[in-house]
Amino acid sequence: MGDTVQITSDDGFVFSAYRAEPETSPKGAILVIQEIFGVNSHIRSVVDSYAREGYVAMAPAIFDRHGSGIELEYDGDGVSQGAEIAFRHLKMPETLADLSACVNQLAEVGKVGAVGYCFGGLLAYLSACSVENLSCSVAYYGGGIAGVLDRKPKIPLLMHFGELDSHIPLSDVETIRAALPNVTINVFADADHGFNCDQRASYNEKAARTAFDQSLAFFSEQL
Repeated sequence: MGDTVQITSDDGFVFSAYRAEPETSPKGAILVIQEIFGVNSHIRSVVDSYAREGYVAMAPAIFDRHGSGIELEYDGDGVSQGAEIAFRHLKMPETLADLSACVNQLAEVGKVGAVGYCFGGLLAYLSACSVENLSCSVAYYGGGIAGVLDRKPKIPLLMHFGELDSHIPLSDVETIRAALPNVTINVFADADHGFNCDQRASYNEKAARTAFDQSLAFFSEQL
C-alpha cells in the first residue's frame, strides 16, 4: 500500500524511504526505523500497519549511505552483514541527520513519533535524545542503549524488551530502568530478541500484539 520516496538530508545526500498513507485524515506521523536487515518486507509491513491505524508512516533506508537497496536475510550471513554496515560503516551523526530529515518532512502532517527495532531501537532512543520536531519515541529491544545512558531522552519514551533476549540481558534492562525512572519499560516473558518480527524464528505473536497495542496507545496519547 506504500510507495518509495526520496529524502534529502542536510548535507545534500539523497536516500530512499518507504512511505504509506492512511485512508482517512491522519492522526499524525510515525517514523519507522529499520533493523540491521534493511527496509525489507517486514519493515514495509510495519509501515503499512501504522498507516492502517491512521498514521502517515515512513521507513528510511538508512543503509543507503553504504549502498542502495540493501535487504538482508534473517540468517547468520544477514546478521553479520547487517552488523558490519550498522556498526562499522555508518556514521552516527549522519544517520541521525537522515532521521531528522525524515522527521522534518513528516512534521508537515502533524506531530511525529518514532518506533525502532533492534538497531533501530537504539536509534529510536538516540533520536529521543537529540532529534528536533520529534514528539515521542518507542524502542523495541534496542541493543546498546545501556552504553549510551549519558544521553538522556528529551521527549516521552516507551521501551519494549524480551525476557529471553541474550543480546540484551536483564541486567542491562535494569541498568536502563535505574537510569531512566520516568520511562515506561515493558519486559515480555517468554519473548526473545526480534519477537515482533513474524519472519524470524523468535517471533512471539502474543508479545508482538501486546507491544503493538501498547505502542498505539502511547502514540494516541502523545500525538
